[in-house]
Amino acid sequence: MKRFLAVALLSTALIGGAAFAQSTQPADRAAPAATAHPAEAKMAFKGNWRASKLMGLNVYNEANEKLGDINELLVDKSGKINAVVIGIGGFLGMGEHDIAVSMDKLKFVEEPVRTSSSASSTTSRDTTTGAASTNATSRNANDWVPDHAVMSGNKEQLKAIPQFKYSDYN
Repeated sequence: MKRFLAVALLSTALIGGAAFAQSTQPADRAAPAATAHPAEAKMAFKGNWRASKLMGLNVYNEANEKLGDINELLVDKSGKINAVVIGIGGFLGMGEHDIAVSMDKLKFVEEPVRTSSSASSTTSRDTTTGAASTNATSRNANDWVPDHAVMSGNKEQLKAIPQFKYSDYN
């Protein structure tokens, strides 16, 4: 019995060692394939935005008043974005008025919203160091997402648009 057990353990170790040796690759052979493609793929899609990052993006009007945020992107079977669902008003999703607008109604901006208080502080910072504008530009170019969207109108005008409903139940 002890011999049978010893032979079984020895054969298991030999078979397991051979199988383990077949599945491993040297690090120098695997590394070039992994590093060659990401740089090419990133360059091929430069200038595109990630749809997941557009969700929740703030929407402002021309007067830099926040109107709401993007809740959904409605895509057809070919992948074209047909409409953008924007939640107007509300607080933490309660009382929000969803509207659907075509993509051409939005203008996407890649620099932060300028308000009267932030404009004066930003200009003084830019003139003293000069680093604030270059850091914001390089950050936005690599984020794959715009900073915000701009749409014409105000909250009252947009709430007058018929509410978008996903189904008859909401």
